[in-house]
Amino acid sequence: MPRTPARLPLPLIIAAGTLLGLALGAFIFWQRPGWFDFRSSASALTARQAAATQWAPVIGADAPDFTLTAARTQNSMTLNDLRGRSVVLNFWATWCGPCRVEMPAFEAAYRENQPRNLTVLAINYAEPRQMVLDFADELGVSFPLLLDPDGSVQELYQIRGYPSTMFIAPDGTLVAAHIGLLTKGQLAKNLALILP
Repeated sequence: MPRTPARLPLPLIIAAGTLLGLALGAFIFWQRPGWFDFRSSASALTARQAAATQWAPVIGADAPDFTLTAARTQNSMTLNDLRGRSVVLNFWATWCGPCRVEMPAFEAAYRENQPRNLTVLAINYAEPRQMVLDFADELGVSFPLLLDPDGSVQELYQIRGYPSTMFIAPDGTLVAAHIGLLTKGQLAKNLALILP
């Protein structure tokens, strides 16, 4: 009588497929900029933490320069042109719930600290201009919204989740970085590091 080949039990096949899918998903997740980061930290990264998490650029170094188009004016904005001003870079998306929650705090800080030369730049990755403008209008955002259509600035700053926020001193030094939702208190603490 011919032998039939042994069949693997269905639960083993499902488990192996699940593990393979998870491994592939994790690989893709870490290769793509701008995906939600489940490792949100509650505080700004220090230079040692930045190195430990392979965060680039490094806290204490010059913030990498870039030029992007402003959604409202469609004019180019270059980071290095803002030397002498305190700058907050906020990387966000319209579909990001925490981004929506923290935008009013950025708007309030922007309005309150304009006399102290604070610039807030909200950098959006690859979403249509009109969608970005509609989001800003809905929330009453008046600071510049920059479009990063190819993700080059996201990659330059190694953004792996939304929201992500960088705090840059007037001399162009990256002073602090924060991954995840910023509370008003955390925002105030980080602004104190860069405002004159």
